[in-house]
Amino acid sequence: MSEAQTQALQELGDYISVKQPEAVLDASVAFGELTLTVVASSLPALVRFLKTDETCRFSSLVDITAVDHPERRARFDVVYHFLSMYRNQRIRLKAAVREDEMAPSIVAEHPSANWFEREVFDMFGILFSGHPDLRRILTDYGFRGHPLRKDFPTTGYVEVRYDEAAKRVVYEPVKLVQDYRQFDFMSPWEGATYILPGDERAK
Repeated sequence: MSEAQTQALQELGDYISVKQPEAVLDASVAFGELTLTVVASSLPALVRFLKTDETCRFSSLVDITAVDHPERRARFDVVYHFLSMYRNQRIRLKAAVREDEMAPSIVAEHPSANWFEREVFDMFGILFSGHPDLRRILTDYGFRGHPLRKDFPTTGYVEVRYDEAAKRVVYEPVKLVQDYRQFDFMSPWEGATYILPGDERAK
């Protein structure tokens, strides 16, 4: 990325910070993209501004995801990526959300946020207030937990299998059988009762 492009993004960050001071906490340029740290409750109004303001025109929602920080009080960062095809620029919004807090939905501003927000809910357990149909989208209806949280076990909580006797799919708690994992760390040469060719030279 050229110095002129970096400068343009910095100026855009300063412009948005001045226009939306209640929403923007910090603006920085990294990896060729402008990142705004924002107040979660201000997201709908800020997204509307970014979409309609002539200097911004970030009309395309590219993605919504999250990052889990279990050690923080505000455990999650909800991350939004937008594209301005008019200005050929990208912007990233980061909003910190507590585990017991709801993030506001931006479906009214970007209808395509519907499935993105459902995915974030499914994978991280983050609730979006005002979402028209917030339910799981990638996991099954009876799925327990949220797979992209860092405290989610890699084995999951249940196993799914087809039961031939019941003629249906059944869910069972995960059973980890460890018997086959008994490792013998003794050298194959220790305790051997046989003599291999060349052993006599060791004496």
